[in-house]
Amino acid sequence: MQYTVNNHSYHFVDLKDLLAKATPLRSGDILGGVAAQTYEHRVAAQFALADLPLQTFLNEVVIPYEKDEVTRLIIDSHNKTAFAPISHFTVGELRDWLLSDEVDTQTLQQLATGLTPEMVAAVSKLMRNQDLILVAKKCVVITQFRNTIGLKGRFSTRLQPNHPTDDAKGVAASIVDGLMYGSGDAVVGINPASDNVAAVSSLLYMLDGVREKYQIPMQSCVLAHVTTTLQLIHQKVPVDLVFQSIGGTEQTNSSFGINLSLLQEAYEAALSLNRGTVGNNVMYFETGQGSSLSANAHHGVDQQTCEARAYAVARKFNPLLVNTVVGFIGPEYLFDGKQITRAALEDHFCAKLLGLPMGVDVCYTNHAEADQDDIDNLLVLLGTAGCNFIMGVPGADDIMLNYQSTSFHDALFLRRLLGLRPAPEFEQWLIKQGIMDEKGFQLSQSNLSLKAWKEIIDQ
Repeated sequence: MQYTVNNHSYHFVDLKDLLAKATPLRSGDILGGVAAQTYEHRVAAQFALADLPLQTFLNEVVIPYEKDEVTRLIIDSHNKTAFAPISHFTVGELRDWLLSDEVDTQTLQQLATGLTPEMVAAVSKLMRNQDLILVAKKCVVITQFRNTIGLKGRFSTRLQPNHPTDDAKGVAASIVDGLMYGSGDAVVGINPASDNVAAVSSLLYMLDGVREKYQIPMQSCVLAHVTTTLQLIHQKVPVDLVFQSIGGTEQTNSSFGINLSLLQEAYEAALSLNRGTVGNNVMYFETGQGSSLSANAHHGVDQQTCEARAYAVARKFNPLLVNTVVGFIGPEYLFDGKQITRAALEDHFCAKLLGLPMGVDVCYTNHAEADQDDIDNLLVLLGTAGCNFIMGVPGADDIMLNYQSTSFHDALFLRRLLGLRPAPEFEQWLIKQGIMDEKGFQLSQSNLSLKAWKEIIDQ
């Protein structure tokens, strides 16, 4: 494949090379040696990509079918019937069609399984930020466990009460803080300092005790490795959701100590518990651009396409939640606030288009060229794009994982700014407890007394 710009012909070896060269600039692709050499080189690749028929993605793979189980999953699960209405499109025609007024939410929901990750990665590379926002806004993905996440006009948060020593009182204090701000409807999810079975079990019992005592329509999760969670399920510990970090290549997932078979085992085990009340979406996945490159498992594929391939893994298991931890991996992969913003909008767009309930950990590490103003800007962009949920971290500063994210107050700001509400079942609980009024405004005093909050912390 080649394209000529200003009398200079640019040659692209194969589909993998074309996708990489068409990707907006980011430090990870430079590090991986796959980025375009100049801006003109990138534009030439984008023009060539725009003319590429979508059928090409079904005939040519970026990682060989026989060598990668994620590739096999993508090809074997492709829905040809859903794909048929757009099968004659080029990538550029797909972009124009997605942006047209004739394409609505129902159309995109019917299309989702007809798209491959490489198709959506390709079309995202031709889009401006506003294009990514506009199309993602039309994608509505609804999931359920003890409440309903992803409805139009709703915006959820993961209450993230991490503690550097898994101290139960410290975790409980953060939970109380988050609940008072209306946070936690997506999940109350703890990143444990230790993956020890006993330690994780103790946290799960504590979370379930709070939920049951105060009848909170929420789901909890301790983000341990899937093998740890499987052990806990077999021990009849109260597990709501199974968590796992995933990547877009078989080799990346091997570096995480997982494969599709193990995820299937965990999925079936979680379903067998039958703990959901309004639905049975039981999986929670986290992703992030750069994971395949950092594991030396990218096979020469650009990091954004690798990321989109991870969404095929997630989609197989009907998750309640998926989120990209977009700035967590560091400036080696996303150098500054501009690259983090672009990556977050790409990830959210691609996942939603593939039918996933996508949230974003709007975050950065302290050695990246980013600050809280970048996070504020991205937060508003994602809110307008219809992002399902973000993180709620005390003070926006995770003292266990040592990175900067979004706070309970940030989520409250976005709900107020855009007229968004929590998940309906969770909202009714907030109103009943006097934490929120019928108009969605926070109240200064709660029906839950200081004694009740103290009991949560001391239990």
